[in-house]
Amino acid sequence: MKLLANENFPKASVLALRKHGYDVLSIGEDNPSIQDDEVINIALKEERLIVTFDRDYGELVFKKGFKPTKGIIYLRFNTFAPAEPAEIVHKLILSQKFDFDRHLTVVDNNFVRQRKY
Repeated sequence: MKLLANENFPKASVLALRKHGYDVLSIGEDNPSIQDDEVINIALKEERLIVTFDRDYGELVFKKGFKPTKGIIYLRFNTFAPAEPAEIVHKLILSQKFDFDRHLTVVDNNFVRQRKY
């Protein structure tokens, strides 16, 4: 699976996902400080699922009309170990309970919620 780690996604998690076999492009490594719409354009061009801690992506999708085809996983955690987001994303994908294409997937300590766009 091809992932696009937003700039706020921890480097340790990027590396852990790569060890799990994911093809991960990291904005923090390759394109630091680009705008969110540019991140979405990369995701569209390269057909990647975005993983982020940035809550603005819901607004970009539902109010501004950006529609990354492979979806977005938005993690809502205030505190975590640097590699923990990778394990959460990995388990979520392995569960095969979710279709990420054209979905905003919100994950926090209590639930996983999806909204199709």
